[in-house]
Amino acid sequence: MVKRQDVKRVAIVFSGGPAPASNAVISSAAISFLDQGTEVYGFMDGFSHLENFDEEKNPLEPDKHYHNFRVSDVTGLRRTSGILIRTARANPGRHIQTIQDLHDEEKSRKLRNIYRALRYYDIDAIITIGGDDTLKTANYLFLLTRGMKTRDLAVVHLPKTIDNDYFGIDFTFGHFTAVDFIAKELQNLRMDAMSTNSWFFCEVMGRKAGWLAYGSAIAGEANMVISREDVWGEFDVDDLAQSLIDLMERRLDDHSKQYGLVVVAEGLADMLPEGLRPTETDTHGNIKLSAGQIGRILRDRVQGMFLERRGFVPKIVYKTLGYESRCAQPNAFDVLLGSQLGIGAYRAVVEEGLSGVMVSVNGQFDLQYVRFDNLIDLETLKPKIRYISPDSDFFKMARFLESRMEYEEGLQSW
Repeated sequence: MVKRQDVKRVAIVFSGGPAPASNAVISSAAISFLDQGTEVYGFMDGFSHLENFDEEKNPLEPDKHYHNFRVSDVTGLRRTSGILIRTARANPGRHIQTIQDLHDEEKSRKLRNIYRALRYYDIDAIITIGGDDTLKTANYLFLLTRGMKTRDLAVVHLPKTIDNDYFGIDFTFGHFTAVDFIAKELQNLRMDAMSTNSWFFCEVMGRKAGWLAYGSAIAGEANMVISREDVWGEFDVDDLAQSLIDLMERRLDDHSKQYGLVVVAEGLADMLPEGLRPTETDTHGNIKLSAGQIGRILRDRVQGMFLERRGFVPKIVYKTLGYESRCAQPNAFDVLLGSQLGIGAYRAVVEEGLSGVMVSVNGQFDLQYVRFDNLIDLETLKPKIRYISPDSDFFKMARFLESRMEYEEGLQSW
């Protein structure tokens, strides 16, 4: 266990997609350590440079591959957009499938390069900030270094994803800023739909769970939202298209409305049958959902089926939303949450002497520390996912508000 007096230098690495309030996390963590005399190294571009480190053949250059922070570098940043140390999707643990693979020199080579780089710079603790793939890498580093006959390296992870599907924490920083940003876009599109007698099928980010789609749909007053949690068993595209047609016909026949707004989570593309399901993957082995274009598929199916039933094709516009929100200026909630998580990294390492934990909060931003083995499936080594429960009040709220849209829009018509 790393003790307080042993922590002289700390590394901060941000990996994966951007999220609002990233700089609140980075700056709060850095200032916490710097305030106690600990040196803080911000490594640039995720694990891209660390995983290829070689003291002689591929050394790291200051202010290009890493930055030794001063207090002035990390103050006044909490409400800013972007990521101070940039990010990337490098996957140093891509060949690790089992714990035994960590003992394989070749399969674990890039993880070992990271460890050698951290040892070269006399780093006592690494703070990783990122999504579930970054959590996997953090866990690999923790397991790898724990078995080495050398000085301890503390590994502490801070959860980041606008998808909000992290197990072990109620809300992730950046989520509500992203929800608010997308909801405003949806409201604009809803007014466009009303003005032009159109439908908008909006595909929203959300690889594994529908938190972002549901949140933005509720706040943006969509007529329907669909995510992976709405599919039980095999995903039938025609059945879902039929449900959308039922909604469109009900609005047309009962309320003379030829317009509406539907939100679809991109993660549905991962459930498509062969032939429609995208096959291209990223460096982490995840399917590139953007290639699936589930919203476009649904639009085409609905228009074809609607023509057969009603003799005309409704105007449906397909649009993707999500990237615009990832570097939006963070709202106050996300700044508060991100700042507390950053401070929590310091407290976990220095005050609690912890390693192999994720920083979390509950209640009134009360810190708690969740062990990696409570977040990771010990057989697959994959992080657990937190889905929206169909029995939850949140899910029921979305369904109720959908059903009230006809009445609310009716009032607005007069």
